[in-house]
Amino acid sequence: MTLVPSSPAVIAHRGNSWIAPQNTLAAFEAAWRADADMVELDIQLSADGEIVVIHDDTVDATTDGAGEVGAMTLTQLRALDAGSWFAPAFAGQRIPTLGEVLGFLADRPGTDLLLELKDVWAPGDAARVTSAVEAAGLRDRVVVQSFYPQTVAALRDAAPALRRGLLVERHHDGLLEGCAELGVMTCNPSVELVLGDAGLVPALHAAGLQVMVWTADDVAQWQALTAAGVDAIITDRPDRLAGWLGGRGAR
Repeated sequence: MTLVPSSPAVIAHRGNSWIAPQNTLAAFEAAWRADADMVELDIQLSADGEIVVIHDDTVDATTDGAGEVGAMTLTQLRALDAGSWFAPAFAGQRIPTLGEVLGFLADRPGTDLLLELKDVWAPGDAARVTSAVEAAGLRDRVVVQSFYPQTVAALRDAAPALRRGLLVERHHDGLLEGCAELGVMTCNPSVELVLGDAGLVPALHAAGLQVMVWTADDVAQWQALTAAGVDAIITDRPDRLAGWLGGRGAR
């Protein structure tokens, strides 16, 4: 996928999470059908060390269960209903494993993966993520990212050839140097950070970095971010963003 400033790529935040329950195979299917350029999702470790796709530290908000993700085994997590909270039509959706999602995308060309590792990951566990990506044959279709430089460094050391990104909430001294040290190809700030600092995107581009901004769901933001020259927009409304970009002749 080639990203150019005049035509930001569409990244589906936790799948097409406006019309299907976030971080489920139903949401990823909806994102693929909406022609999203990438799907963004979050991974964590279960109590028995399995890699599962869920954003929150607990299962309370997005399943019919309660408790911390890291305190539950894969069997316990998979027994939960991850769809009914959103709508009855999605009853029976489960918390996916990373392997399931990689297999899902391998069978659906055209949509790549922006893979966020939540919190700090040990080098060995980060290596399991990169090995799974490699084994699925998706190295060229995946970007791994984290808010935590330690996790990005672990990913770098495990698989130097795999594309990496650093998520940021605020601009700080040493940001560009940190990105260079981590060897990332994209620095991914919040909407508020981009729109509050007109010099940020040009500085990141001058350093050879792409900018995938999170999370923008309305036309006013899309207009401002496109004008700012971001390379990709992470959104809960990938179908609407794709339509808006198509309508303005930007894609």
